[in-house]
Amino acid sequence: MNRQQPQAMPMVSARVWVPLFLIVSLFFMWGVANNLNDILITQFKKAFVLTDLQSGLVQSAFYFGYFVFALPAALAMKRFGYRAAIVFGLLLYAAGAALFYPAAQAHEYVYFLAALFVIASGLSFLETSANPLIVAMGDPATAERRLNFAQSFNSLGTISGVLIGREFILSGVEHSPEALAAMSEAQQTAFYTTEVQAVAGPYLAIAAVVLFWALCVALVKFPVITWGHESDERGFCRADFKVLLRRRHYLCGVLAQFFYVGAQVCIWSFMIRYGQETVPGTGEKALATYLTVSLVAFMVGRFFATWLMGCVQPARLMAWYALINIGLCGFAMLAANHAGLIALAATSFFMSLMFPTIFALSIKGLGREAKAGSALLIMAIIGGAVITAVMGLVSDVTSMHTAVIVPLFCFVVVWLFACISQTETSLDGV
Repeated sequence: MNRQQPQAMPMVSARVWVPLFLIVSLFFMWGVANNLNDILITQFKKAFVLTDLQSGLVQSAFYFGYFVFALPAALAMKRFGYRAAIVFGLLLYAAGAALFYPAAQAHEYVYFLAALFVIASGLSFLETSANPLIVAMGDPATAERRLNFAQSFNSLGTISGVLIGREFILSGVEHSPEALAAMSEAQQTAFYTTEVQAVAGPYLAIAAVVLFWALCVALVKFPVITWGHESDERGFCRADFKVLLRRRHYLCGVLAQFFYVGAQVCIWSFMIRYGQETVPGTGEKALATYLTVSLVAFMVGRFFATWLMGCVQPARLMAWYALINIGLCGFAMLAANHAGLIALAATSFFMSLMFPTIFALSIKGLGREAKAGSALLIMAIIGGAVITAVMGLVSDVTSMHTAVIVPLFCFVVVWLFACISQTETSLDGV
């Protein structure tokens, strides 16, 4: 059965290049927010004296926002168009970042979780809008490569987020339980207050930048994207979801995205904790450097995968990468030392192509159901909330290096989806 494909859109004038630049910049901006969470987990665990499960609630609150607002974001695109949805998402992002200031003044962990929920709600609008736009802006045959390239700028954002957290949030002051017990109550209160207040400044700066970007997007005219002969403004309806529920390959893609995001968030969220357990005596700032290096590897992996997809089928390449990460996670579980930390960091290079490739393979050929399909794929990001909490719980019951079995299982699911996708591609080519 022939399906309508998104028409390639000529990108030759400033009328196209300017909105394209603004769209690609969104990948950078949500990357900053996503990976600042990895620093917040370490910071809040220290400042509020939390267990691994409790500190993992940072990601649970954050990614729950994605789940709740993915469908409203898609409905907003249907009613008001892509640009309005993006502007609203940026405003929510800025509001959530600004809420860090009153949360710091109140010194309440739950207020920070609420602020993170608001930030993620805004990011849900951005991701639901930007990903399908990049897929639509060009030849459908190169959609995976184009989305991998755009996601490479997300990697720049993730690196920037960790660097911001490392330099402006983490103090490097780490008292042992014995040292804290020896302090007076006033000294303890002063220490915890200083650590909590450290997060307010960076987030206020982010709020200001995001508000400026919302103004830029509001003032720029976006071109109309068409799918076949239908206007993009047509949106989707209940029938689209009924069609999607009958597409086995698409549903496998949603499941794979759920587990992939869970694996990524688990590894980055708990890398510092893994190092604290397996390489005793290494400070939080030094361990944050390992996280930064892993994110650089992630970014390099994105560009390398974009090039490699010119000669290797995307699904096949993802299957190889998933198998490598299964091996690296297994080694990190068994080694539980400095070599294990390096192996855990190395998984980032091979994770790099997974989100955009799963996304593109899942919605490829959906035609007018692509909007609804995009919304459900963004809802699958809740895997970051669920699976991170599971890893924190496993760590509390056993140990952090044993808990690496959680992302290992997630990569097994990604490998299975890659194998299914190879089969689907082979059948399409017959």
